[in-house]
Amino acid sequence: MRGFFITGTDTDVGKTWVTAGLLQAFNQQDLRTVAMKPVASGGEIIEGQLRNADALCLMQHMRAKADYQQVNPYCFSPAIAPHIAARQAGQRIDLELIDKQCRHLAASADVMLVEGVGGWQVPLNESETVADLVGKLRLPVIMVVAIRLGCLNHALLTAESIEARGITLAGWVANMCDEDDPVAGENISTLEQQLECPLLAKIPWQAAFDAEGIAECFDAVTLGDKL
Repeated sequence: MRGFFITGTDTDVGKTWVTAGLLQAFNQQDLRTVAMKPVASGGEIIEGQLRNADALCLMQHMRAKADYQQVNPYCFSPAIAPHIAARQAGQRIDLELIDKQCRHLAASADVMLVEGVGGWQVPLNESETVADLVGKLRLPVIMVVAIRLGCLNHALLTAESIEARGITLAGWVANMCDEDDPVAGENISTLEQQLECPLLAKIPWQAAFDAEGIAECFDAVTLGDKL
């Protein structure tokens, strides 16, 4: 399976925007792309079905065709920790099912991108976390870091945990979340010095989502070499 798992140092750090931008970058290389958002907390009823906006965004930017349930097998209405949302819904998130579905989708594409939920160690059921899911999928990880107060600690701890599991950390993305952060450049420089993986892209602050603009921040050829 050729692709990447997109994780974040926390929730709401820009994982979906980065994943959609990566899809666009690979699309521009004439690669057939597909994506999954296996678990999503926070959904709304659209045409009688519970849907998550992040999963729908990924579907708009991938080239391969797939049903919504294939892209997002676990969708929960409340925007809370997924294992709690699943329990409230009378469900259990099954990592084996996600793994099987992911490999089925990946077989129809050149590049498979999987977006996580929340941060790296978010629980998915009573005994397994996002990190355990990545261990099953055996995909290299791209870590999205929201450049803001607290990002240094979050990024370094996340990278340490990923590497401690023997999972490949292909690189990280600096996502500018604060238009007026006076020390953003210094924070990015600090992480470049302390993280052993490469900085893949700097995403400038955006008032509105622009997948093509994000795609331009990446070197898709270099990323392709990491697949």
